[in-house]
This record gives sequence, structure tokens and C-alpha cells, in this order.
Amino acid sequence: MRTIAAFCIILLPCAALAQDFFTLKGHGGPIMDVAVSPSGQILTGSFDNSIALWDGSTPQWLEAHDAAVTTILPLSDDLVISGGDDFQVILWVLQDQNHMVLGQHQGKVTALAAAPNGLQFASASWDGSIGLWSAQGDVRRLTGHTGGVNDVAFSADGKSLYSASSDGTIRLWDLKKENENRVILDNGFGINTLILNQANGWLAYGAVDGVTRIINPETGADIADFTLDRRPILAMALSPDTAHLAVGDGEGYIMVIDTAEWAIARDFRATLKGPIWALAFSQNGQNIHAGGLDDTLYSWPIAQMGDLDPIQTAERSFQQDPDTMENGERQFARKCSICHTLTPDNARRAGPTLYGVFGRKAGTVPDYIYSSTLTNSDIIWDDDTIDALFDEGPDHYIPGSKMPMQRITQQKDRDDLVAYLRRTTNPEINQE
Repeated sequence: MRTIAAFCIILLPCAALAQDFFTLKGHGGPIMDVAVSPSGQILTGSFDNSIALWDGSTPQWLEAHDAAVTTILPLSDDLVISGGDDFQVILWVLQDQNHMVLGQHQGKVTALAAAPNGLQFASASWDGSIGLWSAQGDVRRLTGHTGGVNDVAFSADGKSLYSASSDGTIRLWDLKKENENRVILDNGFGINTLILNQANGWLAYGAVDGVTRIINPETGADIADFTLDRRPILAMALSPDTAHLAVGDGEGYIMVIDTAEWAIARDFRATLKGPIWALAFSQNGQNIHAGGLDDTLYSWPIAQMGDLDPIQTAERSFQQDPDTMENGERQFARKCSICHTLTPDNARRAGPTLYGVFGRKAGTVPDYIYSSTLTNSDIIWDDDTIDALFDEGPDHYIPGSKMPMQRITQQKDRDDLVAYLRRTTNPEINQE
């Protein structure tokens, strides 16, 4: 296995530098992050636990995470770092089709950033710490935030690191001394994302309360304020030429800011439903790639933003009006539907299909990668075991399972869910 220092540039076939609207479809869950390699190839991370490396419209799947992939950092066209809800930090060597778990946090990994010299990178985590990783995969920890760390960015000389946290602060760290230097800003509300452009003397941040501001990275003094009546701010991206800053929010808008004039160049409702969780510019800076609640990446040419209708995001089962569903279906929609299908096809969801689940031994659906806990268990799924799963919660009923920690506390709700699943997953009733 090569170390991170082996930054060989191996050009892979990359997506055309499109200047038209296009989509990339294939994931089985919402898009949590989007990144672009040095050669322009698009990578997407999803709630389906996978990374897609796109060659045109064809994905190559990178699968090792045990939960949603939340952040992707291409170090070169051959080396990629990823982090996820499974707390893991993973190095991918694309040429070898190989990967290595470098280590993990004690909470979900929310962001990754590379030092300018390419010999170090940082990871932000909801455990309140920042990981500083060397070229050999060794890690040191920076602690001091009183909440989860949501984003990180290295200074231009690589000697300092900026961090944004749910505690509402942006902090500057001296990496040689490995301690907090000072609090640059205290927003009061959690800060979700930041972009640093030290060469031009500014730092942009977006917060839970909708604040979108540009500040001096040394003093924290305001330079510009683009706060609108939309919240929260969830994603930011800077174009390769630094001329445009894109901002995505929880209401489905993408705002594009002209960084030379500090003026809004475009403000576009990208989707009618759901948030914009991820943004990245194309290699030529003419398209904005975006991900959110859909299983699909959307890419808009900046020149046409505002002229195109917003995406009619398909209504997912967990968004349906509860009054339109029977109680068992409602429990499935809320607790199960984002990870599991009721059809023979897994549809690349984070969990295996529930089709034919009754009487099936746990951990036996073909082509699904289970935890060893499930593959080695003697559980047979039936009324009693499904009831116990949600009564105790997966973390207690099957310690070590990849299933999210959740319970259904009311016996009637569990009974109704079991009855609904027995009816809708029965192959004799539901023929293809």
C-alpha cells in the first residue's frame, strides 16, 4: 500500500467539461458530498455508503464505509480521502482499486482539507476534535471546540488551520505549537461551512441561522454580508479562478457571489424540495455541481442559472403526509425507507432489501456487504425478532450492527410495522 506522499498523477477518463445542464444518476440515497479531481473527474458521496467515481455517466463504485459518506477529498487523480458517518477516514488508491482505513474519530467525519504541501491533511468531526494526518497516516488531535467541528481550511503557508464549529466559533490553530491560537469570530449560532481565500484576504462562512458573511481572516472584521431570509447555510464552493463563490442552503437555493465586486451574480432556486447539501465547481468553473435529498447529482451552467426551472424533487416516502398512510406504512416510512426497499432490488440503498425478509437468516442477502456481527449471527427474521429489534434498538439487539440507532417505543407501532412488512415483503403476494 502506498503512503499519501506518493501523489502520482494518473489521468483517468474524465467527464466532459460540460457547459450545459446535466445529471448523474446511480446512487441509492441522497448525495452528501461532491468533489472534482485535478483532471476534472466528478466524485460523489452518498447516504448509500458509497463513493461514485464518474466516467461520463458511468460510475465506478468505491465501497468500504459502513455508513453514509459525508466528505471526499481528491489528493490527486489517483489518491482520494473520504470520511463518513461511520467515523472512519479512508485512503483510496484508484489505480490499484484498493483502500486503507487510516483511522477514525469518535463521531461522524464532516470535512477534510489538504495542506498546501500535500504532506498533511485535516479532518473535522462531530466528536469536537480535528485530526491532523501525516503522509504516513499518523494522526494528532486538536481539541478545544465545545461542539462538533463542521469544517476546516489550511492557511496558504500550511502553518495554521481555521475551523468552524457548531459552538458558533471560527478558530485559528497554530499547527507547530498544536494549540488553539485564538477565536476569530463568535457567531452565536453554529457555523456549518467556510471557505478561505487568504491570497485575496477574505474568509466566507455560512451558519445555521442563515448568516452568510465575508470577513477578514486575521481580525474577523466584516467585509460583506449576503445573509438572506433562508436557513440553514449548508454548503459553499469556490470556483477555480476564485471569481465566484457558490452558497447552498436548506431551502434549495444556490446563490452565486461575484468575489471581485462582492455582489450577487445569480440567486437560483435549484430544487423545489429539500436542501443543497453539497456543492463543487467544474474544472473550468462554468458549471456548479450540486447534491441534496435526491439520489441524483445536478449540474447547472452558471450562465443559465435562473433561466432553468427548479428540479421537481421526487417526494420520498419519509416526506409524505403521515395522515395519508396507515400506521404500519408510516412507521416504515419514518424508520426504514431511506435505507431499505420492499422490492427484490436493493436499489443501492444503505441497507439490504426487505423483500422476502420473513423466515430469512440475518446477513444472507446476496451482493450486500454486511457487518461480521450479522453474518455470524443466528437470527431468523420473524414477528418476534423484528419486534425485538425495534423494541431494544439495533445497537442493543445486535451490538456492532451497521443499522442506525433507533427505537419504536410503542408496542402498537411495532405490531403495525410488522404487519405491514409481512404483507408488503411476501414474494407470494408481491410478484415482480
